[in-house]
Amino acid sequence: MGYGYETRIVVRLRGPAEQLTTGIDTGIVSDQRTTVLWYNPYSMAKNNSFIKEIKQIYRSIKPQIISRLNEFEKLWKYGSEQDIFAELVFCLLTPQSKAKSCFAAVLDFTQNDLLLNGNFKDLSSRLNCVRFKNNKARYIIGARKQFLNGGRSSLRSSIKRFRRSTDAREWFVKNVKGLGYKESSHFLRNIGMGRDIAILDRHILKNLKMSGCIKHIPKSIPRRVYLDIEDKMIKLSKDIKIPLDHLDFVFWYKETGDVFK
Repeated sequence: MGYGYETRIVVRLRGPAEQLTTGIDTGIVSDQRTTVLWYNPYSMAKNNSFIKEIKQIYRSIKPQIISRLNEFEKLWKYGSEQDIFAELVFCLLTPQSKAKSCFAAVLDFTQNDLLLNGNFKDLSSRLNCVRFKNNKARYIIGARKQFLNGGRSSLRSSIKRFRRSTDAREWFVKNVKGLGYKESSHFLRNIGMGRDIAILDRHILKNLKMSGCIKHIPKSIPRRVYLDIEDKMIKLSKDIKIPLDHLDFVFWYKETGDVFK
């Protein structure tokens, strides 16, 4: 079962019981008349300690989280097409790279008129702070052609077509080279549309494992696995009464000591 010992409780019922808890070290086996409920006291105590820590962090940084999410919403409402594109570029840079380094690169592009006009060499030569700089420079140029330089549509109009952020995410994953589910979720969150989607980066996955939501951190995350873990994080956020987009920041802060983006 995982850790230490188990406790089993046998309960006689008239019919099958419902599972009352979702921890990885709890379970229920039932037929029509007998239900065996097991749990691991050590694991449950560990989980309770983790949840207590998460709630304490949330109380301490909730105003910062709200302020940051308000900034994202204002970007969508009042930002220019270039502002939204800059956020897309930031998310294109983030895979296997530090967020603050990616943010610094976007600022550098913007200040030197490269975000919209830099060629491959211009961009790649300034991306030594991120991994896979050549691929990411190509992704930026491809996205710029798609959305800005006479592209088929603007970013804002592309997003407005969708009522649900999950549908918008699917479109970005399928149509924008360089964006997976994590990066697309990150982009939508950073423009104020991430209330019901999860950004499953390494910090989030580590804490989901510590919470008991997942047993292991997967080596790769295809669509089915991503959505399954996302569902577990949504369930956790409801159980502990911390909104999903807030919980992301709590986990991030726990690992980095910062409410960033």
